[in-house]
Amino acid sequence: MNNVFSDKITLNNGVEMPQIGFGVFKMEEEQPIVDALEAGYRAIDTAKRYENEAMVGHAIASARIPRNELFITSKVWDTDQGYDETLRAYETTLNEMKLDYLDLYMIHWPIKEHFNETWRAMERLLEEKRVRAIGVCNYEQPLLERLLAEHNIIPAIDQVETHPYFSQVDLIKYLKNNNIQHQSWGPLGQNKSGLLTDPLLHAIAERYEKTAAQVVIRWHLQRGSVVIPKSQTTSRIIENISIADFRLDENEMAMIEQLNRNERVSHDPMQRFEN
Repeated sequence: MNNVFSDKITLNNGVEMPQIGFGVFKMEEEQPIVDALEAGYRAIDTAKRYENEAMVGHAIASARIPRNELFITSKVWDTDQGYDETLRAYETTLNEMKLDYLDLYMIHWPIKEHFNETWRAMERLLEEKRVRAIGVCNYEQPLLERLLAEHNIIPAIDQVETHPYFSQVDLIKYLKNNNIQHQSWGPLGQNKSGLLTDPLLHAIAERYEKTAAQVVIRWHLQRGSVVIPKSQTTSRIIENISIADFRLDENEMAMIEQLNRNERVSHDPMQRFEN
């Protein structure tokens, strides 16, 4: 399929990763992962919390795609944080997935009591070349400022909730200024926000003979973000990556930006951190 989006971005340590990947949050069946790999996805994003690392690993093995063509991400969960605990959690993830290494390992949520110890463990994994890149999820600017002030290695990525109703303009600007790649989770609003029924998105989609979801994903990519849409439906899995044949103009990008309501569909990371 010549309209499969296959662009890559380069992280702050020189590692390349696909700009679009496949999210497997709450996924219990292997077939959608196999379908995604067959459709052209080369990045898979999982986590210990999703309780499907073994399944993801089996799907990767079944696809018989050379390992160096894949970019595999997982995350350390809250109850596994701490220095020694994080190191053990990483090994457990590798064993579950039957992999020799991860391309990206991330802290799933910031935890106050383990804030420094967990990141020190991540730094060790990177320094010992047991993982190719390290990052964080759900870190707002104050937590990133603290991390950068107290540690030597800055995250390669910050993965945060981002979609047109919660566009994260200020945080993305901060990330760019500090050479940290922005990554969106919930890029389509997780079906909770009503985003994909928005009239503006449908009007733009009609213009390009695309869907509202394709327009939103294209918007993320043109902002320079990494995006990990999730679907368990084969047609939508293919649809979400079939976006290399159109590009939004500046006016359309600006109109979508103006849809921002500053409305999350998930937890506020700072409130969760403080509580």
